[in-house]
Amino acid sequence: MRLRRMLTALLLAAGLGGCSGADVLNALASGRGVAATPDIAYAEGPGHRLDLYTPATPAPGAPVVVFFHGGGWETGSPADYRFLGTTLARHGVTAVIAGYRLYPAVRYPSFLEDAALATRWARDHVAGGGRVFVMGHSAGAYIAAMLALDGRWLGAVGMQPGRDLAGFVGLSGPYDFLPLESETLKTIFGPEDQRPDTQPLRHLGPAAPPMFLATGCADTTVLPANTARLAAAQRAAGGIVTERSYPLLGRPLVHELTIGAFAGVLGFVAPVRAEVLAFLADPAAPPPPLQPCPAATG
Repeated sequence: MRLRRMLTALLLAAGLGGCSGADVLNALASGRGVAATPDIAYAEGPGHRLDLYTPATPAPGAPVVVFFHGGGWETGSPADYRFLGTTLARHGVTAVIAGYRLYPAVRYPSFLEDAALATRWARDHVAGGGRVFVMGHSAGAYIAAMLALDGRWLGAVGMQPGRDLAGFVGLSGPYDFLPLESETLKTIFGPEDQRPDTQPLRHLGPAAPPMFLATGCADTTVLPANTARLAAAQRAAGGIVTERSYPLLGRPLVHELTIGAFAGVLGFVAPVRAEVLAFLADPAAPPPPLQPCPAATG
């Protein structure tokens, strides 16, 4: 246990901190049994690039995950998540790690339009009859949630969330974060009277695909109550929700560890990898008992 704590501290100090700083985890990630194709254009123009990770021998009908990175809608790159792409592919999942245009070049809803294009690309080019999931961490979880809940974005590319998505995975996502205090976020999300429509919590319904929502109990970057409120509201709307809270993530950089725990060297921190893989295998399966955080605030 002492060795594990030392390893975690070393990895965090070396660069896991921040939504796009995963150089150490990427360096340690094994690409064995994985076919990786970086820097694919899914649409014309800057920012429309993705990295593709496929199992060396994909199984027919295997899940396809379209992942959107975090970074406050300002930073981040698909290249930061090699450890995630290889991990998913080694477990039989095709991973599409999608980039999108960032502030200040764009504002809401441009990143949602980009994400919809990336999801359509995945359906057309790699799904092969497999089930398509959208997944994200932090700001990327917000993007994935909006694709799954608000039909405008996938509708613009000829898709429907309830028909074309097998599920949505959100890790440490902001889903109900008004009122805004950050001046940058006020600029990103536009005039105050239009901001309520930007919130995933405003677009609930039983037609949405099944959800897996997870958070770390000590997260102070995106408060755990975001996850609790979305889960409760979607259940009340008749949706299928698996909600997970990880008390063990009460340590520095808890926000980053909900995605970092996918890496083999950090898998002991929380069972997020195993639980997400179980959800991808059967999104409608009865979820494990919820371990609520001691106090969900914010």
